[in-house]
Amino acid sequence: VQLQASGGGLVQAGGSLRLSCAASGRTLSSYIIGWFRQAPGKEREFVATIRWSGGSTYYADSVKGRSTISRDKAKNTIYLQMNSLKPEDTAAYYCAAKVLYESSYNYWGQGTLVTVSS
Repeated sequence: VQLQASGGGLVQAGGSLRLSCAASGRTLSSYIIGWFRQAPGKEREFVATIRWSGGSTYYADSVKGRSTISRDKAKNTIYLQMNSLKPEDTAAYYCAAKVLYESSYNYWGQGTLVTVSS
């Protein structure tokens, strides 16, 4: 699976961004797609996941209520809509994919940088 993330940028606190992750190379019906982020000097952390088949979602507490993960099956694309952004949301955001029964994410896209100014 090849993943291409995009949509990052500079936004003021309180603003919104929508990140996109275009997937190719495999049928995603047996995959879970996740968004992760890594801030400077910090470890990578989980943000949200979506199960391609069925669309069930799961969020980190830090973004719950402010972010929505979704997928467009026709475009083979996963989105992360982020609202009410905070400076602490500043990070490189990565999309990743794993087969349902696997324990770790084996496919990663390049990061897209989100910078939230105060």
